[in-house]
Amino acid sequence: MRRLAALIILLLAAPVAAQEGIVLGLSQDRVRITTNFDGSDLLIFGAVKRESPIIDPPLEVIVTVAGPSTPVTLHHKARRLGIWVNAETVRLPAAPSFYAVASSGPLNEILSQTEDLRHSITIPRAIRTVGAASMTEHPAAYIDALIRIRSEKDHYQLLENTVGVAEQTLFRTRITLPSDLTEGSYDARVFLLRDGDVVSRFDTNLDVRKVGLERWLYTLSRRQPLVYGLLSLAIAIAAGWLASAAFRAIRAS
Repeated sequence: MRRLAALIILLLAAPVAAQEGIVLGLSQDRVRITTNFDGSDLLIFGAVKRESPIIDPPLEVIVTVAGPSTPVTLHHKARRLGIWVNAETVRLPAAPSFYAVASSGPLNEILSQTEDLRHSITIPRAIRTVGAASMTEHPAAYIDALIRIRSEKDHYQLLENTVGVAEQTLFRTRITLPSDLTEGSYDARVFLLRDGDVVSRFDTNLDVRKVGLERWLYTLSRRQPLVYGLLSLAIAIAAGWLASAAFRAIRAS
């Protein structure tokens, strides 16, 4: 009986882990792609809500934004008899068309590999590679090549030390969306971490759509490709005729 009473006292006296949640805000939850769209800045900000006082160790924050995923085919070219040919082809099941990961510190210091594997946070983990090992002896080389190519176009962004955290409560970061975004639903995730472990997570969506003339032309090209082709040809002929007429008028003057 005394042992049971002592155990109860110890349990009551033990510190209770802080219950932390996320209140998130986006500067925009819809991105409209028009004919003059040249990219957009997405501001992500929020606060940590708690049911108990702040505890140690310090809080870290990671924010990810992912575009629609599609299969990707990668080719390795080699010289054969003086001609460059596709020597090896690897098909990845799915890779996000856009992926940005922003963090309050270096990812290798604030995120454990176990949590990265569980939540697919880093760029390599966001790419599905199931079956790639059966197509090549070096699947990692193809993944690195895909990341390098899309990083050069700002489609993949690693933004370490760009999430500002104030008093372990308020956080904010800014992610630049390129001009050639893929239409669809973009997933935004926020992770709170302590000692490399995820203690809370919040998910929301961002809608990216073409509007106006851009949307009309896109829809026409998909639903009525013949009409779209004829219209494009007519516009090209008209533009050529107008340019020729303008040139003749300039020469005549």
